[in-house]
Amino acid sequence: MERILGKSTTVTKQDNEHWISMSDLMAGLMMVFLFISVAYMHYVQVEKNKIKEVAVAYQNAQTELYNALESEFAKDLPNWDAEIDKQTLEFRFKSPDVLFKTGSSDLQLGFKSTLDSFFPRYLAVLDQFKDHITEVRIEGHTSSDWTGTSNPDVAYFNNMELSQGRTRTVLEYVYEMDDIVTQRPWIKAHFSAVGYSSSHPVMTEKGREDPQRSRRVTFKVLTNAELQIRRIIQE
Repeated sequence: MERILGKSTTVTKQDNEHWISMSDLMAGLMMVFLFISVAYMHYVQVEKNKIKEVAVAYQNAQTELYNALESEFAKDLPNWDAEIDKQTLEFRFKSPDVLFKTGSSDLQLGFKSTLDSFFPRYLAVLDQFKDHITEVRIEGHTSSDWTGTSNPDVAYFNNMELSQGRTRTVLEYVYEMDDIVTQRPWIKAHFSAVGYSSSHPVMTEKGREDPQRSRRVTFKVLTNAELQIRRIIQE
């Protein structure tokens, strides 16, 4: 019996030693995982702070650019029937009858006169914020109507061709201005002409399309904040 009991005691002691070593191993692994978790949380916080810094810088630059545009053009906006959107940095010309004839991409004389006054001053404002600008997009928008057809798909593609032609005409006109010759390389690198057809209509309070207000041309500044955030994520 003593031999048996003694033998049993020896086995129990070995088992205990075995479980103690396993406990030490598990404790060590838990510490490793804890360190990894803490390190990862620190990394996430650092990246979050970087993105926050970019967002704050973007917001400040956007506000400063809006204020500069507003200061430069405040007196002209009523005469041009134009507005500046603080959130999107869109400079909108809203009088379609002044911009183009119905169904035409040829500039009206009144719009040419407006562009003659607007564009050189617009570039002068943007020049102060070039480090923050990725693209300046001249956007053309139409209503969903098209004379001679009730087919919405036909109207959409006809208006697509029209809106693209109009924005190209605007870009060609401002590009050929004598006052901005030295700016042409920057314009080539950063300006684009985009026609959206009727895909971004202006709606009334009742949720219906406002055809008159939907016909517009805008100059929209796109900043590089999104690009900077994407680079941080990729890194």
